[in-house]
Amino acid sequence: MAKMEVKTSLLDNMIGVGDMVLLEPLNEETFINNLKKRFDHNEIYTYIGSVVISVNPYRSLPIYSPEKVEDYRNRNFYELSPHIFALSDEAYRSLRDQDKDQCILITGESGAGKTEASKLVMSYVAAVCGKGAEVNQVKEQLLQSNPVLEAFGNAKTVRNDNSSRFGKYMDIEFDFKGDPLGGVISNYLLEKSRVVKQPRGERNFHVFYQLLSGASEELLNKLKLERDFSRYNYLSLDSAKVNGVDDAANFRTVRNAMQIVGFMDHEAESVLEVVAAVLKLGNIEFKPESRVNGLDESKIKDKNELKEICELTGIDQSVLERAFSFRTVEAKQEKVSTTLNVAQAYYARDALAKNLYSRLFSWLVNRINESIKAQTKVRKKVMGVLDIYGFEIFEDNSFEQFIINYCNEKLQQIFIELTLKEEQEEYIREDIEWTHIDYFNNAIICDLIENNTNGILAMLDEECLRPGTVTDETFLEKLNQVCATHQHFESRMSKCSRFLNDTSLPHSCFRIQHYAGKVLYQVEGFVDKNNDLLYRDLSQAMWKAGHALIKSLFPEGNPAKINLKRPPTAGSQFKASVATLMKNLQTKNPNYIRCIKPNDKKAAHIFSEALVCHQIRYLGLLENVRVRRAGYAFRQAYEPCLERYKMLCKQTWPHWKGPARAGVEVLFNELEIPVEEYSFGRSKIFIRNPRTLFKLEDLRKQRLEDLATLIQKIYRGWKCRTHFLLMRKSQIVIAAWYRRYAQQKRYQQIKSSALVIQSYIRGWKARKILRELKHQKRCEEAATTIAAYWHGTQVRREYRKFFRANAGKKIYEFTIQRIMQKYFLEMKNKMPSLSPIDKNWPSRPYLFLDSTHKELKRIFHLWRCKKYRDQFTDQQKLIYEEKLEASELFKDKKALYPSSVGQPFQGAYLEINKNPKYKKLQDAIEEKIIIAEIVNKINRANGKSTSRIFLLTNNNLLLADQKSGQIKSEVPLVDVTKVSMSSQNDGFFAIHLKEGSEAASKGDFLFSSDHLIEMATKLYRTTLSQTKQKLNIEISDEFLVQFRQDKVCVKFIQGNQKNGSVPTCKRKNNRLLEVAVP
Repeated sequence: MAKMEVKTSLLDNMIGVGDMVLLEPLNEETFINNLKKRFDHNEIYTYIGSVVISVNPYRSLPIYSPEKVEDYRNRNFYELSPHIFALSDEAYRSLRDQDKDQCILITGESGAGKTEASKLVMSYVAAVCGKGAEVNQVKEQLLQSNPVLEAFGNAKTVRNDNSSRFGKYMDIEFDFKGDPLGGVISNYLLEKSRVVKQPRGERNFHVFYQLLSGASEELLNKLKLERDFSRYNYLSLDSAKVNGVDDAANFRTVRNAMQIVGFMDHEAESVLEVVAAVLKLGNIEFKPESRVNGLDESKIKDKNELKEICELTGIDQSVLERAFSFRTVEAKQEKVSTTLNVAQAYYARDALAKNLYSRLFSWLVNRINESIKAQTKVRKKVMGVLDIYGFEIFEDNSFEQFIINYCNEKLQQIFIELTLKEEQEEYIREDIEWTHIDYFNNAIICDLIENNTNGILAMLDEECLRPGTVTDETFLEKLNQVCATHQHFESRMSKCSRFLNDTSLPHSCFRIQHYAGKVLYQVEGFVDKNNDLLYRDLSQAMWKAGHALIKSLFPEGNPAKINLKRPPTAGSQFKASVATLMKNLQTKNPNYIRCIKPNDKKAAHIFSEALVCHQIRYLGLLENVRVRRAGYAFRQAYEPCLERYKMLCKQTWPHWKGPARAGVEVLFNELEIPVEEYSFGRSKIFIRNPRTLFKLEDLRKQRLEDLATLIQKIYRGWKCRTHFLLMRKSQIVIAAWYRRYAQQKRYQQIKSSALVIQSYIRGWKARKILRELKHQKRCEEAATTIAAYWHGTQVRREYRKFFRANAGKKIYEFTIQRIMQKYFLEMKNKMPSLSPIDKNWPSRPYLFLDSTHKELKRIFHLWRCKKYRDQFTDQQKLIYEEKLEASELFKDKKALYPSSVGQPFQGAYLEINKNPKYKKLQDAIEEKIIIAEIVNKINRANGKSTSRIFLLTNNNLLLADQKSGQIKSEVPLVDVTKVSMSSQNDGFFAIHLKEGSEAASKGDFLFSSDHLIEMATKLYRTTLSQTKQKLNIEISDEFLVQFRQDKVCVKFIQGNQKNGSVPTCKRKNNRLLEVAVP
């Protein structure tokens, strides 16, 4: 919103309807259309009274900046556009100023944005509460607990890339000033079955993938893990990588968050060791084995995984192996040990993995609570934030969905009760008559599930505890007997005849009509999941672990504290947790955020009306609006109401001096609004029908237009008069300045005219005097000239005989001397630079100086060359001598030469002295090494190449093995007769040896090198230095090479290479070796 645009009400510049209570007409279609219209304009928040509807945009929006936080800080709930910050601010101010404990209930299905909403609430509260070192530390710990819990409790599902697979309730505790002191986190029903099996297209919990992606190699080796996801049976591979999710970066974030929350280094390492143990448990596999007595038992196929698990956890390998193969049942004083078949062994393995991870998660929550709990004992104010799974309806619904939907039934029940209670309290507080509201009470559904005698959970517990054969089918039979007549229970096997032929209801299922719709539950797995059975042998094995954390997770494994009493079932535990949660919520003032998922594709800008309609139904949003509108649709305090509509009445405009309520009464009487459409409370005006409010808004809009027209008229009049007065004042000033300017200009003209006349008169007088002076001067000069000529004539007559003999020669010599002097002085200033390659030279001024000019140019060039050479060190002189030698040998002869000009000759490329690999080779050579380079020696038989170390010393040429450094061949330089190479752009060259010499026993050498020019030049110079004879360098595209007893022709041809620009050598026959050059 632009800074100049200031909104003072929810109704200003409204897109659609910001509060659904004001929607007219109210039905499902208009409700969805209003949400869609606002969603299309990036308005993702909408109110139902004090309830916030949040539609997930699946993209980042610029509505959560620090500026936005300041906009909503300490503002009335309806003062600005609907926003989650408005609800957060209302809850925080009620807690701080009115001393009311608050709770914020965030509900919606998976992928609707519940987790993000809870983060936004916490970040807003952290932003607006107090500052200080201790307060900031508490805020940071509260905020950083989220990444840790998300890593261990969230997973990618088909509906959401970061789906919470547990329920979380956080109580944030504040002191009397509203500063956070700490918090307490409660978790509900972690979906631990996901540890061992994930549906198609979904992942296991984030922490497994983050650990494998982000851990260092050192840490992975310590945990005995590999980075490859496919190595672990518990990790699904079809969606291991998630677009837009960086698991490695998230792992670093989690490690940092654990440090901030207060985890010690050894605690973090212990947690990761338990995670690694869970991963590796999935890789344990079993094979059947028959015993002598005919019973089947199971054995572990590969004990390496078991060994690594035991090393991680500090458990004796034999103890854990026996726990996977045997089960001990204790009854009073008797112990019975039975073998486990393969199916039972796999069940025990998965049960251990699930329990280990679930207990680790509970330990994490408790450990975080220890760090973030309030350190003081003073009285605290509490704000609870509930982020719990929404209502779930899948194709296959099992025990987890049944428990989740039961929790949502309880939340819906408390939502309706608290909403009605809040409405009733406000009516009583404002002294407005309360009218009874009819609504659907889902208490009957809650009773069907949680009744202690004939509820579904009670019967499930009873079935799990009774002796005899217990299966999912016997549980369903019991349900059919007890619940058959219940109006919200449906089963094909029940006594109710109306479901006998219902083909949509399978025999092994039952259906419950929830407040959100009918859900079909597969009864398979209900008994096992409710039992949540972990064999005592495994518990005892875990308790014997040397790993302190694992040992603390299984206290029941202590033999000294054996409890034969059956542990409580999963259903009864969850029922007790929900009851505690409901009791906690009822003591606090509720605030609701209803999250809606706009599409199943997790894509921005897509609004699926069918999907949204389904969520609106099961969230009961229409019913919520009807409850809110059952009495009065809109209510507002007298002051803002009068401030907003006072321009509609002459008596209240522009200022009302009496009480605000009296002003509103005068206003409504003036507008002749029917009395039955509104009621006056103690501090608020209540409007029954939205049409009345919209009529007021239309009248206000029209009146604002009239007022704007009046303001424009007055403003235009004021502007025109101001402009006229300004123009008049300006005209007077301009006239005064013009008259002054005109007089100044006339004076300047008269003055300049007088100056011109004066200058002309002075000029005439000056010219007259000048003429007279010039005439006088000419007369004097003429007399002087005549006298000079006369004296000259007299002298010439007397000395004429002397001038005729020597005057010409003297004049010539003098002229030449002057010309030479001028020439050298000009050359001094025109000398070129001292660079030897600078060819510039001044042009010749006189033809007779041509030879002098050329000789001077030659002398100068020789002088500057000497000056340039004097700068060289001995090493540089040697390099340039070698370069000069190379130029004489190869320039315009070898095509490879131009590319070698710019490359310095280094010689020792291998640095044998510094490489310990060649110490043996270094010890074997006593002479100075001139060249040390890797070359390719061409095989005489097939033309293939082998890498060799080429060494040139003062007296010898050596070839050594590249890997071992062993000397293969040693050739004295006196035995080298010739070097042959082609004229093309290749690095092949042959070294011909003296016939009959010991080195020539195997024949000549044929090499390929990247530094051919340098090697040939150094070989030439070294041979010349040692033998005083020039080495013959033959450059030809065909030459003969002696291979043992045969002479082979090496021929160079042009050809297209398969391997790019690298020349290739191939033996064609016994007499021909062909080199293809690109």
